[in-house]
Amino acid sequence: MLYNERLKYLRERAGLTQKEVGALINIDSGTYCHYEKEELLIPIKHLNTLCNYFSVSLDYIFKFSNNKTYKNIKQDINKDISKERLKKFRKDNNLTQEKLAKILNISRTTITEYERGTNFIATPFLYTISSKFNISADYLLGKIDNPTHSKKSFLNK
Repeated sequence: MLYNERLKYLRERAGLTQKEVGALINIDSGTYCHYEKEELLIPIKHLNTLCNYFSVSLDYIFKFSNNKTYKNIKQDINKDISKERLKKFRKDNNLTQEKLAKILNISRTTITEYERGTNFIATPFLYTISSKFNISADYLLGKIDNPTHSKKSFLNK
């Protein structure tokens, strides 16, 4: 993924240390350091908290857009909207749960859990779907109402 550069840039621009950013999301500075270097995958709930703090979108953090935010962006991730949008996206792209699972290299059961709203979609899978299919991560999580982002897909290049 590509979120490390923007997280570091935003933190440094705000004049914050990794320890201070870690405190914002209730983790230690060592764990945050691993998130910022992408040595560990940052959970979507932490990434959303940081996006809200820095007033940027997930699409900006993932480098899908150079626009920092969207008009009328919502602060919270909506599990009910997210599960419906993921299912609609899958069906609109003629993907079975099995096919999507294969693309993401995960189990069909995991896709079922995302579509039932049992779990939020994990950060790497959100990134892959958004980049491969040119659909906004913020849209899939219910933060905005427009499904596309402006840059071309990274995975289709």
